[in-house]
Amino acid sequence: MAKMILVEVAKCLGCRSCQLGCAVAHSEAKELLGAIAEGARPRLTIVSAGDMAVPLQCRQCEDAPCVAICPTGALTRPDADGPVATNDDLCIGCKSCMLVCPFGVISVGRKGRAIIKCDLCTARLQAGEQPACVEACPTHALKYGDIEEAIGEARRRAAQETRRAQEARLELISDK
Repeated sequence: MAKMILVEVAKCLGCRSCQLGCAVAHSEAKELLGAIAEGARPRLTIVSAGDMAVPLQCRQCEDAPCVAICPTGALTRPDADGPVATNDDLCIGCKSCMLVCPFGVISVGRKGRAIIKCDLCTARLQAGEQPACVEACPTHALKYGDIEEAIGEARRRAAQETRRAQEARLELISDK
């Protein structure tokens, strides 16, 4: 996939704004009170990992085990560069996809049968908008972007930190 939801765990407050934004975006009402009334559920979860909160959502695996195991074709990847899509009408509720998901981010829908998972807010992307969770995040811990750009930025930060550490070390040596 060319673009995906990127997470900077250190910026996540665990406030769950991303979950609210997601639930509202996937509700019939498309507004908070209506989403609550209809029992809309988010397609991502916040997991506590020590003193950090980690937002988890479908990583849209290239070789998605959920697609491979689905006996009815309810999970597919219609576009090689797009997200794994769900078809509620084809889901028989076997939950095989939930068992093979390496991230544990597929859950049962409100009606107890059809699975729900992150779809990257495909309709929002087509309208030129960001995924709802990304837009709702107050600290910008979630970003929708190119993985190669994110890796390049991480490398630049690591190089700068290495340079600062080296300069500090040289300063200590010269003070002796």
